[in-house]
Amino acid sequence: MDRLQKSQKKKRRLGLVSLSLAISLFSVPLLGGCSPKTEDPQLTTAAPFQEETGHTYEQFEEKQLEAQKEFDLKMEEIFRNEVSGSQIDLHFMLKDPSAFGISQCQNLYSPISIEAMEESRKDQQELRELLDSFDPALLTEDQKLTQRILQSLLRTEKMGEGLELYNQPLAVTIGIQAQLPILLSEYIFYQKQDVEDYLKLLAGIDEYYSQIMDFQRKKAEAGLMMSDSVLDHVIESCEGYLLVPGDNFMVETFNTRLDNLPELTEEEKTAYRQKNEALLESDFVPAYQLLIDGLNELRGTGTNEKGLSQFPNGKEYYEYLAYSATGTSYSSIDDMLKAMEKTMVDQLTATSNLLRSHPELIEEIDTYSYRQTEPEGIMEELKALAPNEFPPLAQCNYTLKSVPKSLELSLSPAFYLVSPLDDYQENVIFINENPRYASNQLYNTLAHEGYPGHLYQNVYFHTHCDSNLRKLLSFKGYSEGWASYVEHLSYTMDNGLKPEMGQLLAANSLATLGIHACLDVYINYMGWDKEQVREYLKYYYEQPDEVVDSLYSAMIENPANYLSYYVGCMEFLNMRETARQELGDDFDPIAFHTFLLNFGDSPFDVIQAYFTTWLSEQKQHLS
Repeated sequence: MDRLQKSQKKKRRLGLVSLSLAISLFSVPLLGGCSPKTEDPQLTTAAPFQEETGHTYEQFEEKQLEAQKEFDLKMEEIFRNEVSGSQIDLHFMLKDPSAFGISQCQNLYSPISIEAMEESRKDQQELRELLDSFDPALLTEDQKLTQRILQSLLRTEKMGEGLELYNQPLAVTIGIQAQLPILLSEYIFYQKQDVEDYLKLLAGIDEYYSQIMDFQRKKAEAGLMMSDSVLDHVIESCEGYLLVPGDNFMVETFNTRLDNLPELTEEEKTAYRQKNEALLESDFVPAYQLLIDGLNELRGTGTNEKGLSQFPNGKEYYEYLAYSATGTSYSSIDDMLKAMEKTMVDQLTATSNLLRSHPELIEEIDTYSYRQTEPEGIMEELKALAPNEFPPLAQCNYTLKSVPKSLELSLSPAFYLVSPLDDYQENVIFINENPRYASNQLYNTLAHEGYPGHLYQNVYFHTHCDSNLRKLLSFKGYSEGWASYVEHLSYTMDNGLKPEMGQLLAANSLATLGIHACLDVYINYMGWDKEQVREYLKYYYEQPDEVVDSLYSAMIENPANYLSYYVGCMEFLNMRETARQELGDDFDPIAFHTFLLNFGDSPFDVIQAYFTTWLSEQKQHLS
């Protein structure tokens, strides 16, 4: 029995893909205000002709073609099983599943239980064995890259084995309870069946949340429940979804989507409207009440008011989270932290030097403004500026939407809704207009979410990669790191700011993000308490007492989350600086960004090896 036949005994759900929103973090500012066509540098290719063994070129070529065909079939099988794991994943990932040979999904929502997680671990082990069985010398360059990316991903996942109960599906801002309603409200109706599927999802949400509460009870029994202070914040986020019947965003968005579906009669639309409102009342709202009641029942079971390291295996779990969140090329948390601290200090030094050499900036910090200040104008300007440093992008559309008023307090300043793999033309960005985000720079936020950030990276890769599985995989360190990296660059684009002001804001913004990321490690990995955090913040804030509680809570509620943004950004900046030093005046930002965008979502331990080869080739072309 060959490898492919053996793997078809059952459908796999590896748990390697999860659907989420690409979000921008809120931070407290210090100043107020598809694969590259290069040889794999770590793998050697066997000679196609070895006379002493009797192998002929034709025999080797036949063996290559057989392995390559089998590899492609296996990766496509994994893609289909992963993308069809749940109805909501399938709908957002593919506009037309039938074109990919998919006729049904396995679940309405991806199951959340210890049993499901353990089953995924078993399937991941089978995938490890399958990948290891392919000789890289027989594969194409694209296939070898896919193999290495998956192997890196699986090594990281291995770190989390036995720690499944540390998983936290409910979390402030980025938890399932906060993001799922937005996904449901953006569930596009391409045809009548999509309306039926949506209503099934709505009817099944109470059972899904019941699974989550069962998981929370197991966490509580194991002594791993969130503290009451975190619990209160999660409950507060749930309360925003206790909707008023007949007058809420879930009704409004549903009716709008129905009106855009011409195949429905008015009688059918009326019936669907009534059913939607009935399900919101009978299932959706009760599902959130179920979460609120269930969490209140568990009040007092979580006694750890500090970070993850205070749990029995919390430090070990944080290491897993850190590598999962960043895909970093650093070999240890300590090495990563040292690099983070150095980058932060460098940016703070740059800020001090700018203020010293341009003292007028202190007076102008409260009065500067960008050339464009309205969302549409900002997006169009960024779109026009992008070709100066980034490769051409396929034609696509975007829609800017406002976060529903009732959800402003539980969602981020902005987020990008990833477009389907087979429909990259339509993209959606949400902007949170709550006054508490008024200090956030909309210009840079839209650079993060739109051009040349999440939207740009997503559309570019989907139009340049031939591997469906590669398009499906998501590495937060790469995606959020890229968006944070280009956000950093956006301060110094031709945006209407004085060059010195742009440099100051860029350095300050990155330093602020660095403080958040370092605090994440200090609190969750090194066990700092609030007093230690307060002492640390005295070096950076004139009134640290005003931010210590919010920062401490943010790190506990979403451990390792800030690392995705900062460490990912740092990896990109380090590669850029290396390229600039090696290439000097011949450094071409478009060529550099083309390399990174062609590579696509990947862990940095894989990217770094290819970057070394790319840089060497660039230098050879210059000589």
